[in-house]
Amino acid sequence: MHAIATYQYETLQVSSTDNILTVTINRPEKKNAMSFKVVEELLAVAARISKDKTIRVVILNGAEGTFCAGIDLGDLNHPKNQAFALWELIKPWQSSFQRVCLVWRELPVPVIAVLEGYCIGAGLQLALACDIRISHPECQLAIMEAKWGLVPDMGLTQSGFGVVRADILKELAMSARIIDAEQGKDLGLVSHCSETPLEQAQQLAAEFAQRSPDAVLASKRVINAMFEQSALTLYIEKVWQLKMMFGRNRKLALRKAKQASTVFGKRQFR
Repeated sequence: MHAIATYQYETLQVSSTDNILTVTINRPEKKNAMSFKVVEELLAVAARISKDKTIRVVILNGAEGTFCAGIDLGDLNHPKNQAFALWELIKPWQSSFQRVCLVWRELPVPVIAVLEGYCIGAGLQLALACDIRISHPECQLAIMEAKWGLVPDMGLTQSGFGVVRADILKELAMSARIIDAEQGKDLGLVSHCSETPLEQAQQLAAEFAQRSPDAVLASKRVINAMFEQSALTLYIEKVWQLKMMFGRNRKLALRKAKQASTVFGKRQFR
């Protein structure tokens, strides 16, 4: 193989080798947490990929041994961003936070996620929207939102459907438990475990690239069609997130994350 090109964004590095594109979240100082800028740039790269018919496969990973440690809470909670975040929840169509995950399902090429280090919250929802997930056995996985008194709202109702059993998703979402990739593979979250996940992803990408790109596209489209969900589920994610954000137990959840003795109030919603 030979490198064709490398493109540097503010939070991403994008490189192309023999029509296989590698998109790397490049915020290692933040464990590649998903900031608003990461969301913006991932959407921009996905839009370019969808128009480029020379690209055969996409590999999505994180810099310096970590996939994505979740949403950047400092960025999300910054006063300058709160109006935008609220609008994303209120608007009746897909939020940017849902789209940044689900767009990878819609691309006309296979997308392979390489999981290392942490794949938590937003990171796991992003990974589930990819076609294949190859993980280091020790990678830590979690649907973490319940720890902060929130609900997964980045397209989990779409990306998790047909990938993981409903009871498994409920258990992980309700508990916010952290598991390793070996457990994740047993539960269906992970496709393959490997000590060298990037190398295995590259080998699989090269295998896909040997097939007709139209046949590969058709395979992705018809299999995804088996698990299509109504757009209403995405709206329900946002409605419940708004309830969580303004509910009484949200502040208690934040306090409990620091002080385990904190006691929640009785259930507020039906």
